[in-house]
Amino acid sequence: MSYSRTQLVLGVKEHLLAGHPITQLECIVLFGVPSLTKVISDMRRDGYVIKSKRVPFVAALRRINESATLEPPRNLPVKEVTLTEYWLSR
Repeated sequence: MSYSRTQLVLGVKEHLLAGHPITQLECIVLFGVPSLTKVISDMRRDGYVIKSKRVPFVAALRRINESATLEPPRNLPVKEVTLTEYWLSR
Protein backbone atom coordinates (compact mmCIF):
# COMPACT_ATOMS: atom_id res chain seq x y z
CA MET A 1 0.00 0.00 0.00
CA SER A 2 1.33 3.42 -0.93
CA TYR A 3 0.92 6.39 1.39
CA SER A 4 1.13 10.02 0.38
CA ARG A 5 3.29 12.45 2.34
CA THR A 6 0.10 14.10 3.61
CA GLN A 7 -1.10 10.84 5.17
CA LEU A 8 2.27 10.23 6.82
CA VAL A 9 2.37 13.76 8.27
CA LEU A 10 -1.21 13.33 9.48
CA GLY A 11 -0.05 10.27 11.42
CA VAL A 12 2.58 12.37 13.21
CA LYS A 13 0.04 15.10 14.01
CA GLU A 14 -2.45 12.55 15.36
CA HIS A 15 0.31 11.05 17.51
CA LEU A 16 1.00 14.46 19.05
CA LEU A 17 -2.70 15.32 19.41
CA ALA A 18 -3.20 12.03 21.29
CA GLY A 19 -0.77 13.36 23.91
CA HIS A 20 2.29 11.31 22.95
CA PRO A 21 5.78 12.83 22.78
CA ILE A 22 7.92 12.40 19.67
CA THR A 23 11.54 12.83 18.58
CA GLN A 24 13.02 13.21 15.11
CA LEU A 25 14.23 9.60 15.28
CA GLU A 26 10.73 8.30 16.08
CA CYS A 27 9.26 10.47 13.33
CA ILE A 28 11.55 8.87 10.75
CA VAL A 29 11.44 5.27 11.98
CA LEU A 30 7.77 4.97 12.97
CA PHE A 31 6.06 7.37 10.55
CA GLY A 32 8.43 7.69 7.59
CA VAL A 33 8.41 11.48 7.82
CA PRO A 34 11.94 12.89 7.36
CA SER A 35 11.31 16.40 8.72
CA LEU A 36 9.70 16.68 12.15
CA THR A 37 10.80 20.32 12.20
CA LYS A 38 8.39 21.13 9.35
CA VAL A 39 5.49 19.37 11.11
CA ILE A 40 6.18 21.19 14.40
CA SER A 41 6.56 24.53 12.62
CA ASP A 42 3.26 24.07 10.76
CA MET A 43 1.43 23.08 13.96
CA ARG A 44 2.80 26.11 15.82
CA ARG A 45 1.68 28.32 12.93
CA ASP A 46 -1.80 26.77 13.28
CA GLY A 47 -1.90 27.87 16.93
CA TYR A 48 -0.80 24.73 18.79
CA VAL A 49 1.56 25.17 21.73
CA ILE A 50 4.37 22.68 21.27
CA LYS A 51 6.90 22.23 24.10
CA SER A 52 10.32 20.62 23.83
CA LYS A 53 13.12 19.24 25.99
CA ARG A 54 16.28 17.19 25.56
CA VAL A 55 15.99 13.47 26.38
CA PRO A 56 18.53 10.64 26.30
CA PHE A 57 18.71 8.64 23.07
CA VAL A 58 17.93 5.53 25.09
CA ALA A 59 14.49 6.94 26.08
CA ALA A 60 13.48 7.38 22.44
CA LEU A 61 14.96 3.99 21.59
CA ARG A 62 12.86 2.35 24.30
CA ARG A 63 9.65 3.89 22.87
CA ILE A 64 10.57 2.89 19.31
CA ASN A 65 11.23 -0.69 20.38
CA GLU A 66 7.65 -0.96 21.69
CA SER A 67 6.46 -0.87 18.05
CA ALA A 68 9.50 -1.74 15.94
CA THR A 69 13.01 -3.08 16.34
CA LEU A 70 15.88 -0.64 16.25
CA GLU A 71 19.35 -1.61 17.40
CA PRO A 72 21.96 1.16 17.62
CA PRO A 73 25.61 0.51 16.75
CA ARG A 74 27.53 -1.03 19.66
CA ASN A 75 29.96 1.88 19.86
CA LEU A 76 27.23 4.56 20.05
CA PRO A 77 27.12 6.08 23.56
CA VAL A 78 23.30 5.88 23.86
CA LYS A 79 23.31 7.26 27.42
CA GLU A 80 25.24 10.40 26.46
CA VAL A 81 23.54 11.20 23.13
CA THR A 82 20.43 13.35 23.47
CA LEU A 83 17.50 14.09 21.18
CA THR A 84 14.89 16.83 21.28
CA GLU A 85 11.49 15.54 22.32
CA TYR A 86 8.35 17.49 21.40
CA TRP A 87 4.86 17.28 22.87
CA LEU A 88 1.62 19.19 22.68
CA SER A 89 1.01 21.43 25.69
CA ARG A 90 -2.53 21.26 27.04
